[in-house]
Amino acid sequence: MDAEGWVESFARATMCLLGIVGNNWLAFSSFPRSKSQLKTNDALFVNLAVSNLITNYMVDLPDTMADFARRWFMGLTYCRIFRFCADLSETSSIFSTLFISVFWYQKLVGSLKRGGAPVRLDNLRLVAALLGGSWMVAIVFSIPHLIYVTIEEGDKPDCVDDFPSPTAHQIYEILYLSLANAVPIAGIVFASIQIVVTLLKNQQRIRATGAGTGEPSPDKPQDTADTTSPGQAQAQQGSNSPSAQGPPSSAPGAAVQQQAQAAPKPQAKGSPGAGGLVRAAKSVVAVASVFLVCWVTHLLLRISSNVKTSKIVVEVASYIAASYTSIIPYIFLHGVKKLTCNCRR
Repeated sequence: MDAEGWVESFARATMCLLGIVGNNWLAFSSFPRSKSQLKTNDALFVNLAVSNLITNYMVDLPDTMADFARRWFMGLTYCRIFRFCADLSETSSIFSTLFISVFWYQKLVGSLKRGGAPVRLDNLRLVAALLGGSWMVAIVFSIPHLIYVTIEEGDKPDCVDDFPSPTAHQIYEILYLSLANAVPIAGIVFASIQIVVTLLKNQQRIRATGAGTGEPSPDKPQDTADTTSPGQAQAQQGSNSPSAQGPPSSAPGAAVQQQAQAAPKPQAKGSPGAGGLVRAAKSVVAVASVFLVCWVTHLLLRISSNVKTSKIVVEVASYIAASYTSIIPYIFLHGVKKLTCNCRR
């Protein structure tokens, strides 16, 4: 194997290892201790991790082994499984990312605008139905790869699709790229834009509230100069004198009441977990950005490979897909503050 081949093989092996560690981490940290503690967020993260682990174990790992061996050596049977799992996990991962984006947009709006009211995706039955439907769509689009595959002979034998005709292959690719790629990607873009707009509006509202209540802003120190006129000062002194405060027996109660009135009131933030929701929503936007860079490029490469078949383009597309599954678990773990190793549960 030449130097370029070793670099490519080690790059794929590194992405495979990062993906296995990150997605296992995400799955175990999101798995609830009991059935009663299961929440929508946990179910979506576990589903995403399982989808990516199918890619890591059943696609990336065998592909890495084939790279080091410089040939496909696992036979036609596993070639079918390989191609089936590739599109199955890819489709499920895309839909999982879509559901996570929509869910966190709903939670963010519910926290900042409706005081933490429940959202539609808090219903686990609805989430289970959506996830089950996404897996059915993924299976339907992956079944042709169990039938129409072959091992291409040559200097480097490889596992490739082998549809009955170019027309059938193009029809399949058009349907798959439209329904299982373009539509979910559009939904992720829309949800991410809504999250960004909501965060910006909330930031403007907090600044406006701080300006209206006279609270000091970070870039403008509060003016502490005494602007009370002499007449007002005498009136305040008169109201604070012992004769104006009533009997001495009522002084302790009045002091407590005055302290309660003078205590600063906490600023409303929508719900107790608003800060955590904002952090998680920002991580969703970060994942969506990585998602768009990876999958839009992946989509364009697959479209170009249908126009003109190229092994290099297909190889680059597979590297992009592998990089996505190895990056996003760490972004989500950081967003929900689980990027720590705590052995005591």
